[in-house]
Amino acid sequence: MSVRQCEICGVEYDSASLPYVCPICADERQYLAEDRRQHWVDPADYTGRIEVFLAEPGLWSVRVGGGPGIDQQAKVIVTEAGNVMVEVPASMTNDAVEAVRALGPLRAIIASHPHMYGLQSLWSRALGDAVVYVSSLDREWLGLTPASVAFWDGEIELVPGVVASQPGGHFPGSSVVHWAGEDGAGVLLTGDTVAVNPDGESLAFMRSYPNRIPLSSSVVLRIADHLERYEFDRIYGNFGRAITHDASARLRSSAQRHAAWARGDYDHLTGPG
Repeated sequence: MSVRQCEICGVEYDSASLPYVCPICADERQYLAEDRRQHWVDPADYTGRIEVFLAEPGLWSVRVGGGPGIDQQAKVIVTEAGNVMVEVPASMTNDAVEAVRALGPLRAIIASHPHMYGLQSLWSRALGDAVVYVSSLDREWLGLTPASVAFWDGEIELVPGVVASQPGGHFPGSSVVHWAGEDGAGVLLTGDTVAVNPDGESLAFMRSYPNRIPLSSSVVLRIADHLERYEFDRIYGNFGRAITHDASARLRSSAQRHAAWARGDYDHLTGPG
């Protein structure tokens, strides 16, 4: 199957049935090119560099230099039962594939939401047909259905000790992945379900990050309640930012702050109007 991808979001499509415009980018959570036209690119044309480096013991980052897409960083969780790729790079190189393969057998690929689908079919094929897990609630956004796809709902164990669930919010099926970490303190990979802020201490909850559309207070508190099922000390987002300690408490306080502002508790701080 010939693959093309949207230049703006980097998501893969079957070149034989390209839509007039990428529906992911036409949606209010994303954006079209500045000229308001759709641009398709061939993944084979990518000539940049992809770095695979250690984020913490047992957790590796995959960072793409330039190319199509929104510059997400994938993570690879390394376990004795096999590895899990969380988020999917929007580019591929032979060197990057070999570097990920050298970490051990890849058993699962999972994107937290459609913006992170990247080249999931191609990465799966290159890494032994690893199962690509796609939230049933978000399957309509697939531009290309991977050969080794598995649709899922609720909560699922990807490999022993690595669990995904769907708090929703950013997308109906927006997901997080939990892993104990080699130190047992707990790691949560949150995608855009919960985003690490530039201050490195707080988190954001948005329907659209680039277009600044917030979620309601009730949804944000629901997400925070959902995530209390997990023990975690660290949170990694999908763009290189992380909270490296006390992440569970920081998530709860960030959710309460968002909810308070959305309810109008702090309107008195905004001026006389």
